Amino acid sequence: MAYEIHETNCFDWLRSQPPATIHAVVTDPPYGLREYSEIEVKKLRNGKGGVWRIPPRIGGSQRAPLPRFTVLNGKEIKALYNFFFEWGSLVIKVLVPGGHIFIAATTLWSHVVFTALQEAGFENRGIIARVVRTFRGGDRPKGAEQEFSRVSSMPRGCWEPWGLFRKPFKGTLADNLRLWKAGGLRRPAKDKPFVDLIESQRTPRKEKAIAPHPSLKPQAFMRKLVYGALPLGEGIVLDTFMGGGATIAAAEALGYQSIGLEIDHDYFEMAKAAIPLLAALPVELPGYEIDFTGPEQQQALENLPLFASQATPQPVTPT
Repeated sequence: MAYEIHETNCFDWLRSQPPATIHAVVTDPPYGLREYSEIEVKKLRNGKGGVWRIPPRIGGSQRAPLPRFTVLNGKEIKALYNFFFEWGSLVIKVLVPGGHIFIAATTLWSHVVFTALQEAGFENRGIIARVVRTFRGGDRPKGAEQEFSRVSSMPRGCWEPWGLFRKPFKGTLADNLRLWKAGGLRRPAKDKPFVDLIESQRTPRKEKAIAPHPSLKPQAFMRKLVYGALPLGEGIVLDTFMGGGATIAAAEALGYQSIGLEIDHDYFEMAKAAIPLLAALPVELPGYEIDFTGPEQQQALENLPLFASQATPQPVTPT
């Protein structure tokens, strides 16, 4: 096991750490902050909604709850900015020079989060687009669906922005790679650069069964991000908003060292149980010169009670 996880407030943890000890941060924070407050999480678990939209059953399937991203007022938007400015100011101290942040956002509020991180001292290195069709957006005017049947209140979301930021460094990239093992992005293959458009999918049911966190990201996507975060395949990846443990599981599958932080007790316990199971899942990543299905991982998967009654997945030949 190359990871450690802590049930803690990430701000307190970051303040306690020595400088320049983390090589990359890959994290999926609460998009609107209110979503994962104690009050709203309680409403979510009780099925009462709050800022969470609890959708009905459709075609016999229960859709996952989704946060209402449009509920923030001016005061809350300012709080969102302040939250990520303070977070970025702490993260920049623990990152090594050249260390990257990969941070999930939404098309509605990414500008607030990204501006806060730039003003905390990070270089903006672009946006990684996760191409995925979701249930968010595209609805007709509420209460007048028939009258305005050809109208959508807003675009339906078909992509998710992940901000890419880098701690500044002095000198050349080559020198920084030699000194800090950071500053660039790891190529999937020698002749294939890391790209900013990644085709994805909704999180598979098997993964949701392991970690039923409302915003769990698929391993097929997370392993690509985490792989690219350490340009030389060396160093420590940090997730300050661990949730269901997808980032840490991806790092574990890759053999990377990682640290996960989670403030919510229930989600921490969920991640604690889920990480080894998610890490053991075989995942095919075409074009990546890596293999996630070695003998040890296959044996670990076969021994999991969750899959005892299912056929053992077959090893995937890397392409």
